[in-house]
Amino acid sequence: MAEDNIMLESVRYMFVIDDDPVQTEMIKDYLKERYIFEMKTYENGEDAMADVKKLKPEIVVLDYHLSSSDANAKNGVEVLKEIKLLSPETKVIMFSGQDNINIALDSMRNGAYDYIIKGETAFNKMETTVNRLGEMHKLAAVNIAQKRTITFLAIILIIVIFIGVFYLLNAEYVDNMLR
Repeated sequence: MAEDNIMLESVRYMFVIDDDPVQTEMIKDYLKERYIFEMKTYENGEDAMADVKKLKPEIVVLDYHLSSSDANAKNGVEVLKEIKLLSPETKVIMFSGQDNINIALDSMRNGAYDYIIKGETAFNKMETTVNRLGEMHKLAAVNIAQKRTITFLAIILIIVIFIGVFYLLNAEYVDNMLR
């Protein structure tokens, strides 16, 4: 069960993939002062994929338009598809200047958790989304802990029943031997 590793990770990762270094630093600084994630930044999706596969980030903030430094770079939706293939549990927040409903719908259809349009309220919206994801993470961790507790108690109950049956059978056998 992949979700069972949710509490076993000692480091929780958040990636920011954006080709604008100023925007990337602003996002990183804003989120880093509010959350305990280990932050990693990338200028394009291609550079991030090895770490996505290896580190399985909990959250990725992904720009849609990633071709300012490389005209052949994948766009955000293409990177999103690859992230979801390599790490299906990763929640991707699309963060874009594109106020285009078709791009937003395409992002959501391909597994984006949220689509936030860059602007003056974008950082507040991002904070709300990350808070929501944090609550989901916490609920999933509690759920897993409860499942483990129930499994442990069921095993203990089976052992107690087995010992009781063994004791009764053994006591009956000894009683028959003494007669």
